[in-house]
Amino acid sequence: MTPSRVTDSDSNLPAARIHPTAIVEEGAEIGAGTCVWDNVHVRAPTKIGRRCIVGGKTYIAYGVTIGDGVKLNANVYVCTGIRIDDRVMVSAGVTFTNDRFPRAFDSSTMELAASDPTEETLETVVHTGATIGASAVIGPGIHIGRFAMVGMGSVVTADIPDHALVYGNPARIHGWVCVCGLPLETADTQATRARTVPQRAVCLRCKRRYKVDGGSLTENT
Repeated sequence: MTPSRVTDSDSNLPAARIHPTAIVEEGAEIGAGTCVWDNVHVRAPTKIGRRCIVGGKTYIAYGVTIGDGVKLNANVYVCTGIRIDDRVMVSAGVTFTNDRFPRAFDSSTMELAASDPTEETLETVVHTGATIGASAVIGPGIHIGRFAMVGMGSVVTADIPDHALVYGNPARIHGWVCVCGLPLETADTQATRARTVPQRAVCLRCKRRYKVDGGSLTENT
């Protein structure tokens, strides 16, 4: 199915490429330079930005917003109420959720419940530059901070600060990561095991330096 709007406002980018087996519903927007691979299903209305990759067999529900330069690997499930900002990496098999107490039926009628959003539908935001590892599960109503990194197989049940490295079930902070993705060396410890925000930190790869600002890690500029 051809999307109703394939945006091409950036003349320096090629038109979006949609695999012939992908389903892109009328009303979905796909940005210039974006590739949508085999057996993907994009519901409408949904907006996907420029220069994105949507891996095979990924499902993106209606009402989802995805920024520019986002990579979604194969078999990702993105439900209604999700916002994914620019330059985010979502690895294979990641599952988003949007309801803390789901039921298949309406308790007032005992009939099958509608799939439309309700007051129980919670928004999750994955902020710029974050990475979510393979097969992670993201709980409803979660904010994943800028440049944070979620380890593979993690179950995320609480907000994640900027630059935090989290993993486990439930996911907990085990360190801090640079914009480039490398765990940070800190003044408190040999980097990656600090559970508190360090006073100072430096990246051994790209030499970016960080400091505490308002209880979270920010880059020195």
